[in-house]
Amino acid sequence: MLRNVRRLDVARSWQHVRQQFAVVVAERDALKRELAEIRHERDDMRAALRELCAASLARIKAEAELAALYRERAIARAQAAERDPNAALN
Repeated sequence: MLRNVRRLDVARSWQHVRQQFAVVVAERDALKRELAEIRHERDDMRAALRELCAASLARIKAEAELAALYRERAIARAQAAERDPNAALN
């Protein structure tokens, strides 16, 4: 009985392994570049978010200061309009 015997071509096997390794290394390098780009984008987004938070906080502080100024103006107007209790009604 004859069996199909497959001969192992060592040189061809090593060539195939080298090619596969090169493909894996290229994919790894591409993923490293992509990760670096994504990290750079993340850092840019974080910086933009910090700027937005700072602008929002400045707006909130300005609104509070404006409300305080309106309150002071209303108090000053009320004090100016206050009637002198010693003055006659008519």
